[in-house]
Amino acid sequence: MPTLLLRLAGPMQSWGTRSRFDERDTDLEPSKSGVIGLLCAAMGVDRAEEEPVLALARCRLGVRVDREGVLRVDYLTAQDERGATTISRRYYLADAVFLAGLEGEAPEAVEWLQRAHRALKNPVWPLALGRKSYVPSPGVYLPGGWREEGLEQALTQYPLLVPPGPGEREVSRRFVVESRGWEGSLRMDQPRSSFARRKFAARYVQSCYREVKHVPQPTAARP
Repeated sequence: MPTLLLRLAGPMQSWGTRSRFDERDTDLEPSKSGVIGLLCAAMGVDRAEEEPVLALARCRLGVRVDREGVLRVDYLTAQDERGATTISRRYYLADAVFLAGLEGEAPEAVEWLQRAHRALKNPVWPLALGRKSYVPSPGVYLPGGWREEGLEQALTQYPLLVPPGPGEREVSRRFVVESRGWEGSLRMDQPRSSFARRKFAARYVQSCYREVKHVPQPTAARP
């Protein structure tokens, strides 16, 4: 089962799944609906289009946390037509770096993953890390991001996006991987409609720490 890997890194990210009224939350890792929405933006999928969303929703999501984000909050004020002022709280993750992977099994899911991988090189619409103003830096596309191995193996074997300390060759990283069944923690971010209709179902994830080997990048020889 092939896996598409993505780099989700930037000064600010927000992956809310429980926002209500004037409080916009964020999870500590990318949400499944957010990752699929990002891929749909890269491919130029219309918000009312359902087929690619449901096909990608059949994939299994996994995340390797290469750098934990710092949870912060912005306070925004706005006035309504009566002049009353309201304050909204918008939570976000500062300086987080994630390696996210989507594993496809069904043929239509694999086909859409391949399309998304190609589209990430030259996205149709601007990509964002949960909110429009949260721009990825560096980019989401990974040259070796298309893997023929399964989700867990792909996440474990891909080189670290954040180099470890001097002399470290193996480090422990947190993994959050979607369960195949009903074990683990509940997440309400499984898309079951187009993004225009905004309907979501439950899925379950399991968290653990795993050792990841650091593969140093080769340096150019001095002339």
